[in-house]
Amino acid sequence: MSQPRDRRTFLKTTSALISTGILGSQAARNAHAAGSDEIRFCVVGCGGRGTGAAAQIFNTKGNTRLVSVADAFEKNAKSAVKRLTRHSAEKVSVPEENMHWGLDAYKKAIDSDCDLVVIATPPGFKPQQFEYAVDRGKHVFMEKPVATDAPGVRRVLDSVEASKQKNLMVALGLQRRHEPRYMETIERIHDGAIGDIICQRVYWNGGGIWYRNRQPGQSEMEFQVNNWYHFNWVCGDQICEQHIHNLDVANWVKGDYPVECNGMGGGEQRMGGDRSKSQIYDHTFCEFTYPDGSKLFSQGRHLAGAWSHVGEAVHGTKGTANPAGSIDGVWEFSGPYPNGHQQEQHDMIEALMAGNIYNEGEYGAKSTFTSILGREACYSGQIVRWDKLLEKGRDLAPGIDQFTMESPAPTAPDSSGRYEVPIPGQYNPFA
Repeated sequence: MSQPRDRRTFLKTTSALISTGILGSQAARNAHAAGSDEIRFCVVGCGGRGTGAAAQIFNTKGNTRLVSVADAFEKNAKSAVKRLTRHSAEKVSVPEENMHWGLDAYKKAIDSDCDLVVIATPPGFKPQQFEYAVDRGKHVFMEKPVATDAPGVRRVLDSVEASKQKNLMVALGLQRRHEPRYMETIERIHDGAIGDIICQRVYWNGGGIWYRNRQPGQSEMEFQVNNWYHFNWVCGDQICEQHIHNLDVANWVKGDYPVECNGMGGGEQRMGGDRSKSQIYDHTFCEFTYPDGSKLFSQGRHLAGAWSHVGEAVHGTKGTANPAGSIDGVWEFSGPYPNGHQQEQHDMIEALMAGNIYNEGEYGAKSTFTSILGREACYSGQIVRWDKLLEKGRDLAPGIDQFTMESPAPTAPDSSGRYEVPIPGQYNPFA
């Protein structure tokens, strides 16, 4: 059964239970820890997505208030408060003592008088931050992906189970799951509109990403955290950071997750081949296999001047569907096209205000792990199995909970200033 259908059923059932008083007190208590109809939230990670999610929360019909922020860097924390104050001054109550920075600043923000935590940090840091928020009994909106390695995914899955026990909201930034065009199309696929699924194709092919030059006086850790997209331990590579959206759609269509993957890729053109700036690949191609034997073919790349395409296709025994809103030329979605990033906040805040708690953590973690599975197959050039990798996959950042800006970074440049790049045939995903 599709996630939207599951979620609609859950919300209807929960609403009925609340109306009869069976779940009312528990749901209301968890929805508003502050004891009022105001949802007080903090933002951990004050970059574009953190401030964007906060602004979108302000745009909902909920009575919301920002009370604390945290970021690795002081300027980011302070500038986020300024930008959000310009957006909705009446909804921002963040005095200077509630602006925190440093790699452990998330604890101070989460410990503030807030009900909801927005986690929008680089994915390598998310497992510890999510764990801390759940431990403190806070609802969570967390951007994707939620980890960069197998130990991180296991940690997130454990925290998801704890959040369910505490009846906490866990919303994930895989916004296609909240877009009506995807929801209706995939429901039709599940109802047999294209027959049995034979294979799927997914793409995130674009021209490139940002880069932040090394600044005088920066420690190696500061450079890597500030330039996080270019380091595997904190980013997970392009297949995790962006292509996860398309891989998640494929998993949603199947209602399942791959059992294995083989792939190929490389990074010859990333930053002009300058490995003193980046260690991630610029292209990947994966063949995922699901438990029923059906295949998912995946392309992800950042190559200027090459074909750009972001999307998905599903091939069945009776036709082909584009999950973004059409089926084989015989049907096309004609409903509303809301902005997905905004719609996921509308849905979350509306549910919280009503005391309807839903949890997207499991599929967020498992679609993240699908991305990791693909990356490790491309890096190694081997067929990598889901179960073995989840149990024994590399820890990319041992001791991350104790990191400071003065700690040695998990990866270091060699004597010529170049960072190690995984070489297929030599890289071991289990080392």
